[in-house]
Amino acid sequence: MKEIQFLDNKGTFSLKQPENYSYLYFPVAGERGIKSSLTPNLGGDSKLNQNAFLMEPVSSENLHNNRSGRNFWCRVKGKGCWSAVGQSAEAETKKFTPEQEKSELTAGFMWQKIERKTENYQLGAKVLSFVPLDYNVEIMQVQISNTGEEEQKITPVAAIPIYGRSADNIRDHRNVSSLLHRIRTTDCGVQVKPTLSFDERGHQINHLTYFVCGVSGKGEKPERFYPTVESFIGEGGSYTKPRALYEEEEGGKSGANAEGKEAMGGICFQETVLKPGESVSYTILLGATEQEQEIPDILRAFDSEEKVERAFKQTENYWKDQVNVGYYTGNKDFDNFMQWVSFQPMLRRIYGCSFLPHHDYGKGGRGWRDLWQDCLALLIMNPSEVRQMILDNYGGVRVDGTNATIIGEKPGEFIADRNNITRVWMDHGVWPFITTKLYMDQTGDLELLNQQVPYFKDRQVERGTAVDKDWDDGYGKMQKNAADEVYMGTVLEHILLQNLCAFYDVGEHGHIRLRGADWNDALDMAEQRGESVAFTCAYAGNLKQIARYMRILKRRYRQQKIELMEEMAMLFCDDSYSNKSIDKKHSILKKYLLQCRHRVSGAKIQMDIEYAAKNLEEKANWMMEHIRKTEWISEENGGGWFNSYYDNHGNAVEGIYEDGVRMMLTGQVFAIMSRTAEKNQMKAICDSAYRHLYNRETGGYRLNTNFREEKYDLGRMFGFAYGEKENGAVFSHMTVMFANALYQNGFVEDGHRALQTLADTALNFEVSRIYPGIPEYFNAEGRGMYHYLTGAASWYMLTMITEVFGVRGEAGDLVIEPKLQGEQFDKNGLAELQVNFAGKTFVIKYHNPGRKSYGGYEVSHVSCEQEAEVSWSKTRALIKREVIEKLKGDMAVITVELG
Repeated sequence: MKEIQFLDNKGTFSLKQPENYSYLYFPVAGERGIKSSLTPNLGGDSKLNQNAFLMEPVSSENLHNNRSGRNFWCRVKGKGCWSAVGQSAEAETKKFTPEQEKSELTAGFMWQKIERKTENYQLGAKVLSFVPLDYNVEIMQVQISNTGEEEQKITPVAAIPIYGRSADNIRDHRNVSSLLHRIRTTDCGVQVKPTLSFDERGHQINHLTYFVCGVSGKGEKPERFYPTVESFIGEGGSYTKPRALYEEEEGGKSGANAEGKEAMGGICFQETVLKPGESVSYTILLGATEQEQEIPDILRAFDSEEKVERAFKQTENYWKDQVNVGYYTGNKDFDNFMQWVSFQPMLRRIYGCSFLPHHDYGKGGRGWRDLWQDCLALLIMNPSEVRQMILDNYGGVRVDGTNATIIGEKPGEFIADRNNITRVWMDHGVWPFITTKLYMDQTGDLELLNQQVPYFKDRQVERGTAVDKDWDDGYGKMQKNAADEVYMGTVLEHILLQNLCAFYDVGEHGHIRLRGADWNDALDMAEQRGESVAFTCAYAGNLKQIARYMRILKRRYRQQKIELMEEMAMLFCDDSYSNKSIDKKHSILKKYLLQCRHRVSGAKIQMDIEYAAKNLEEKANWMMEHIRKTEWISEENGGGWFNSYYDNHGNAVEGIYEDGVRMMLTGQVFAIMSRTAEKNQMKAICDSAYRHLYNRETGGYRLNTNFREEKYDLGRMFGFAYGEKENGAVFSHMTVMFANALYQNGFVEDGHRALQTLADTALNFEVSRIYPGIPEYFNAEGRGMYHYLTGAASWYMLTMITEVFGVRGEAGDLVIEPKLQGEQFDKNGLAELQVNFAGKTFVIKYHNPGRKSYGGYEVSHVSCEQEAEVSWSKTRALIKREVIEKLKGDMAVITVELG
């Protein structure tokens, strides 16, 4: 029997004895700020932000070490104490034995339920955890049942330690910060309001009240409280064997106060009698608020079983509705896997990259790449929100083509860097246009390119190589012009600056400098002489596509010219020598950067669109041809690939050496995606990547072969164990982008292998040991790592919809071009996709009776139930935007016959 069982077609799943597996955690959060993680035993943590942790912050290693999690005890008259969540010394002792309690986890989007039964105490428990829509609290609803044949007396006790401070205080002033705690008991729980907040901001007056409150399912209030850790666990006790419970200490009444102690949400309800088969429920609320007076209102909102059940149903339906795409391939497990993949971008929007137990990205929250790549999924599921988001996001670009790296909590709010370190990731300029292109394809809204937005401004200038001494906080975070006014430029101007400045910022081999790193953050030790051939390909591809969309802008809106900052004219230098000469490129870039060092003039020029587009294409063509001539590595057996990087000694990184092949996936992805690689080279890359990088047992295509050296002239990744993270793990994000590039260029079998192996590994719980979804990477043993928070989810979803099912926009029109393999149809030859486009829900039904694979079928007929005009050829169908806008109703069903 499979360990994970799917229970519906919306991702709901179950797992028996989940506590027998290490590192499992589940996200439970809301839209109002609270972000929780829960283990099968209700460990994990809960927080609002870096400086406001309700529960003690945990890393992945704490999950099986810490015992300071959520707990709910039943003191059973004449028998002892039972933990309804399995967090007791007794449960730990019986683990992996025949006496182990039976348990089962059931979970869906943003909710988790644990059911547990004990033979020893003849009790059963159901613990449901979720965050309601209307309140910023985590709800823990506990139902206790008498499963025996005799009447039992139980005293229920909720026990949740309250950390109540910054994550930094784990190692920085842990005891001192507890001295700030002011603890009091109310008639329903325990509240903690520290006097100050010790964190990286300095000593701040604290306004947050942390609370753990509870009522019975009938609205009955608790009787007693254990408001401090020491009053609960006692001398020599522990969270898994608290003396207060085992020695039946009464606890204190409401209205008590304590200071300078570690706080405890210990809530003792009155003793209750359970007859055989009877149940009783309790609702525990965990939260933090600056409005202490709202806590009684929150309690009243959930003071009955019915109110909690109603709130849970609303929450469950809300999150289900957010994933408004549906996949049908005849493989139920894969279709449900895709539901979780489609949900993951929402999790990263809420959690950033720092607020789940695998928080090795540090404490910065969400970064620049995350911002743009998560928009890809939003464009598919909820495009109406994305236009303003894109406009806000371009406000993070500097006039030197770099950008702020950390995203604030408010729209359009940016932070230069999480640690105030002046760094440039050279790939950052690539992603905004990729997202904007998808937006224009899905919506047809090319007018976005002419929208005016500001630029980000801080002390960092000249692409991170100098400091603007004339800038201070009083200047503000927006670029000013000579008249000391905020300078505004078009979205297109922002895009051009990001890509053109990169074009000129080259190293000694003519490729764009690696700088602090590119997409692979661990290539961070080649600042002086490192170059990224991989992302030079990506920028070249961007320049070609920008030129294409400028021409569409001209054709559709009869726009002849584009408006640009006057200083940018030099970036369109059109003599061929400036493309070839490294010194000339440096000279042009330096001149531009110096003119824009502090303020820009504010003057504008009008440039002919055709001239600008042709200029971009010439630059892109030169870049691509240069890479083809200088970076191709041939194998004797017909394989081959592109060198992806130069190290800090100016040496090419990849090739065929005496100690083995050195090959990296990243360079091949962007060479294919940008079409720097020609068709014969793409085929050779597929052969070599399969031979040297593919490992089916651990998820598919590794990020690189084993270089067998600690290559500190390129990056810290080579200090990692091989097969872990960036050093040779199967990195889901790059593997999915490899698949996307292959699908775009007709290498469907290879692309399908890349996607499907990732899914198969993730769904193989014996190997991956993760809940459904795609992790950031699979380690050397195939275990999924850094679950949920990965850009791979957006790209996987995008690739499945736009390439595999082939449903995508092209400058606003709907294209249907399936690239499905035979195994992706059910036994009757059916496959189906439900997706939003142009404000309508489209259901695309494919009928392939022979279950042929891509290349073996043609589009033989296309029909629309709404009688829309559809044109088609042997490979694809097209519905014009104006036709879609005239369709009646909110749904359109299209049937595509494949023969």
